[in-house]
Amino acid sequence: MHVSSNPAFWYATRASGIAAYVILTVVICIGMSMGGKAKSTLWPRFSVEGIHRFGGLLVGALIGIHVVTIAVDSFLPFSILNLLVPFTSSYRPLWTGLGIAAAEILLALAVTNHYRKRISHSFWRKAHYANFAVWTLASFHGVMSGTDRSVWWLVMIYGLSMASVVTLLVWRFAHQKLRSGGVALAGVVTGFAVPSLIAGPLYHGAPIWNAKNISEPLTGQVIRNGTNLTQIVSFVGQAKQPQKLLIRADLLVGTQGLQHTSLQLEYLPSGDVCKGTVTDVGGTNFTGTCQLKNGESRAVNATWEVNSTGTGVIGQIQLSG
Repeated sequence: MHVSSNPAFWYATRASGIAAYVILTVVICIGMSMGGKAKSTLWPRFSVEGIHRFGGLLVGALIGIHVVTIAVDSFLPFSILNLLVPFTSSYRPLWTGLGIAAAEILLALAVTNHYRKRISHSFWRKAHYANFAVWTLASFHGVMSGTDRSVWWLVMIYGLSMASVVTLLVWRFAHQKLRSGGVALAGVVTGFAVPSLIAGPLYHGAPIWNAKNISEPLTGQVIRNGTNLTQIVSFVGQAKQPQKLLIRADLLVGTQGLQHTSLQLEYLPSGDVCKGTVTDVGGTNFTGTCQLKNGESRAVNATWEVNSTGTGVIGQIQLSG
């Protein structure tokens, strides 16, 4: 269902996912504080309950934005099936599947909250504990599948979020004798361990944007339109590593040879376009140059051969800046 490569969708996907996780953490912490009978002289209980409910609705709205922007963004390889059925995506299937499972459990909890007055309080209360499962799955999803997970500010967000929840879990459920030292120890250990893991063994570099040098496999097809006297020959293809790159070369061929050429590369997820011309054409290759809006230029060399099915071409593309 990919309908756009606009980078705004990419930013919205990341921002909504991070915001949903932060607010979910706040909602979990407020819920444990209320369940533990924490008292405040500044906030009456009914106002805290109102914030708790509103936070849950806000989390649901942000997850909706997260899912919709993933669906329409052409950078991320998700179909409708992949977005609805956990563990069916080719992109980090386990970790993205946990995120989908978290969203679906949250939806089920929203239904129980809506019918809270029609079901027994005991059932609703037990079902409410599934919020911990939602938060846990969301934590694994963000840390293991997020493209920005090792950026320092997001590392700090994950560390503080997990330390807060673990600290309150110890305060809420641990035996009285363990509370005094256990609460502080749980917060300190979690707050140190989580950032250390994300920045260390679980480190994942941010995606490359507008790479200057690329030498990667290329897939696509050659399209011919026109007559033997004048025809347009188009090569349309893509490379996927180290970032997704869409390529299109158009040639207007006449009886006297090439009359006009155009070359366009589109980088994803940035959406930046490099426009230029084809400088040389062979039977199964072309070279060209293009320029980005910021003035940077790229030299392009593409070669290919017809694939085994005869329906497309496979080859290699090389970029140098």
